[in-house]
Amino acid sequence: MAAPIAIHLEFGGGAELLFGGVKEHHVTLPNQSGPWDMMQLLVWIRGNMLKERPELFVQGDTVRPGILVLINDADWELMGELEYKLQDKDNVVFISTLHGG
Repeated sequence: MAAPIAIHLEFGGGAELLFGGVKEHHVTLPNQSGPWDMMQLLVWIRGNMLKERPELFVQGDTVRPGILVLINDADWELMGELEYKLQDKDNVVFISTLHGG
């Protein structure tokens, strides 16, 4: 069984408005049978943190196009995207590049 892991989440570029206006969150993900990956994190965020309009953050099993995701300051596309296995003390940043005009 995988031990709980503590990670730091940041939301910016307007994405924080979907999370009660709070930009930074320190969360501890609970025990589960295997390691946490990004797909499971997105499900957890949607069920436990997202305050409103989930369609502006997630689309299907992934983040909506227009949301940049960084894992420890690297583009998540270089880290394996949804399959990336989260580690204790990881920093995951979600930045919306979608702006009205």
